[in-house]
Amino acid sequence: MRIGELAGAVGVTTRTVRHYHHQGLLPEPERLANGYRAYTLRHVVVLARIRRLTELGLGLAEVRDVLADEAGKDLAEVLEELDADLARQEAAIRERRERLRALLEAEGGLPPEGPVSPELAELFAGMGDVSGSPMAVRDREMLAMLENTVAPEARAGLLAALRGALGAPGAVARAHRAYALLDELAGAGADDPRVAGAAQALADCLPVELLPAEDIDLDADHGVLRAMYADFAPGQAEAIRRAMGIVARERKGGDSGQGGDSA
Repeated sequence: MRIGELAGAVGVTTRTVRHYHHQGLLPEPERLANGYRAYTLRHVVVLARIRRLTELGLGLAEVRDVLADEAGKDLAEVLEELDADLARQEAAIRERRERLRALLEAEGGLPPEGPVSPELAELFAGMGDVSGSPMAVRDREMLAMLENTVAPEARAGLLAALRGALGAPGAVARAHRAYALLDELAGAGADDPRVAGAAQALADCLPVELLPAEDIDLDADHGVLRAMYADFAPGQAEAIRRAMGIVARERKGGDSGQGGDSA
């Protein structure tokens, strides 16, 4: 039979047949005097077996190994490995779908900063509509970035810290006030007299767990902090730096009332 008849009998294309020849999976048939390949029933059997194995999910290298063992004694082992691999993929897909479903069903809907965890989405929803505050929007972006980049145990600590901070009486109102004061500094310099008030307002609602765990110079030593400062207006960056200084001193047990003079 010709190549087209072989391909049609098994339900593949002639291009597929030629590819299997090239890969050494399907033996080359004898050629007639006119140069055409003359396929036999044996080629049909082998090609049908290749198709069945590839449909099961075997790669061509695995198919080659199976076909090389004429007794087929390794086929069961190969299929067992394939079944285990598919089970792992199935479990991974199930987990991903559960995570996606949790995001889609999160209270308050999917936030624009997403994808974030359902826990963080719930915290964002509890803050109400902050779309009118550029500083609040940036803060959410930063929190979403942190959640997606820290280790799992650190992520749990981050969420716990945020829940504790936002769950305190008056915490949401304090956060909105801090955002408003920082928004007012959008065009201000680092020496603007409003910086001190904004810094204290931010420190009053900033969980200590959001600061770098190591003892660093909050002015220059931390690459992420340098990038964050550069992203804000000078007055806003100074207020954020001072606020972190206040919280850092509180963490060390220092006097929290000296926070406005660290320019």
